[in-house]
Amino acid sequence: MGLGMGTYALFWEWSEAVEHPIDLPGMLDRTAELGCDVFQICDYPLIETMDARQLNDIAAQASGLGLALELGTRGTRSEHLNRYLDIAEALGARMLRSMVRVGAGEPTLDESLASVRGLLGRLHEDGVSIAFETYEQLPSARLVQFVTDVDDPRVGICLDPANCVAGLELPGDVIDRCAPYTLNLHVKDFAFTRQAGWVGFIYAGAAMGEGLLDFDAEMKAVRPFERGISMVAEHWLTWQGDPQSTIALERRWTRQTLDYVRNHIETEENNHE
Repeated sequence: MGLGMGTYALFWEWSEAVEHPIDLPGMLDRTAELGCDVFQICDYPLIETMDARQLNDIAAQASGLGLALELGTRGTRSEHLNRYLDIAEALGARMLRSMVRVGAGEPTLDESLASVRGLLGRLHEDGVSIAFETYEQLPSARLVQFVTDVDDPRVGICLDPANCVAGLELPGDVIDRCAPYTLNLHVKDFAFTRQAGWVGFIYAGAAMGEGLLDFDAEMKAVRPFERGISMVAEHWLTWQGDPQSTIALERRWTRQTLDYVRNHIETEENNHE
């Protein structure tokens, strides 16, 4: 089990919305400074532009900092996943997060199933696992069915119950349904706030421990310590009006999330002494 963060914890800081975006080496340094064990390079298009030397440099930096790397993308097409498995191999990453995309222009679920099954030999040979993330376009029950149809320990779920609320699923139900198949955990809090005039809501991120995530229940269901599941901090932080305010709050939320999880770990350890 490792506690860390991912590119979504620095979403604004590496975006074009800031004058001097943080680069990937800077993200790794920040992660190490915060005492983390894991960094997940997730939905970060620049990773696809790096050559073998650049990827080797990233892997060497992470190793020197004591960080395990994870990788993240979207989709199930075999050519795309094989490309990301090549990148994972270069980085020494053993976890690949993806998403089973559905809808126009996407593979059918049967086609996705065949594609993932076709990768099982490579996953076992490379020692890499794929975790498909919970999200609103694919009901969590159907995602569980997809994973059980693959029926291989190298294929599971990346659990993030916040993503399923837009599909009218209760976070607690998603946790209970997906916990047995979870291989990777995204840790972020979330909340609803009323819009001005009390017409509608805004559904967005919240500071860890101040939103709707029942973290204790999630930990009891997933058992990340017992099962060796990494926990990756990320956020749904809305733009705060200017780069300075947004990045300052993003950094504060990251520290709060990591402190919150560490306090939970310490409490659990004390309870078992």
